Amino acid sequence: MAEIANLDLIFDVGAHKGEDTDFYLKLGYRVVAVEANPELSDGLRHRFREAIADGRLLLVDKAIGETAGTTSFFVNEKDSVWGTTDPKWAARNRALGADSEQITVDCVRFPDLISEYGCPHYLKIDVEGADMLCVEALNTTSCRPKFISLESTKTSWSDLLQEFKTFESLGYTKFKVVREGRHKSGHFTARDGKKIRHAFDMDASGPFGEDLGGPWLGRRQAILRYVPIFLLYKTIGDTTWLSRYLRRISRAGDALNFIVGWYDTHAMRDDVPAMRRIVPPL
Repeated sequence: MAEIANLDLIFDVGAHKGEDTDFYLKLGYRVVAVEANPELSDGLRHRFREAIADGRLLLVDKAIGETAGTTSFFVNEKDSVWGTTDPKWAARNRALGADSEQITVDCVRFPDLISEYGCPHYLKIDVEGADMLCVEALNTTSCRPKFISLESTKTSWSDLLQEFKTFESLGYTKFKVVREGRHKSGHFTARDGKKIRHAFDMDASGPFGEDLGGPWLGRRQAILRYVPIFLLYKTIGDTTWLSRYLRRISRAGDALNFIVGWYDTHAMRDDVPAMRRIVPPL
């Protein structure tokens, strides 16, 4: 049976500059924010010092790894959102003209985070090249968040199918495919029933759960939604000859990134118990 999730808890894995953490805190959630980049984690520590002091936010300044200890982390020199522990991602970024500095950081197993802080109501994952490491780790626990989102692959159709297969094995049956960077700002209902207004940054993952627009889709419908996305990427995506040619032109790379875009897969379980487990403060 799935572990009872803490309805007031969110995991922000890949917190970056706190674009999403800020939103979750405004909604009244407790947040566990995971960020491996030391410079970014220092920024989070300063930005959210009040939330950290009063126990609403716990900052884990480590990378997600298969084992605990240390690992290499590639700090991207052009775009901080491209920081990664995956050498293949670092090589891809380098081919796009975005070199990285390799440093050593502490890392933590994802199941250990769940064991220490509890099972979240919503699990947001955006850690370049390691998203599925977190999702697959749920198979070793009884934790089943009501909602999960991750940045899906758009380079390997077989890997995309494996993402959905893993979700299905964990009991997730409803999905939404959401374009990043185009989230509508507006009013949202906090956990205490009050209305808040929030404007999303470009790098934010945006709203989640029932605040997402559009209907929930079945697995097959969601996979079909990715067909035109993959076709577009295969035509003018990062690794195509057309993209490499056009990127020589000023600002053409930014235009291509905007056209192709990145997409998050949001998954929902219907059978997660709607109960709140009492846990100690973070």
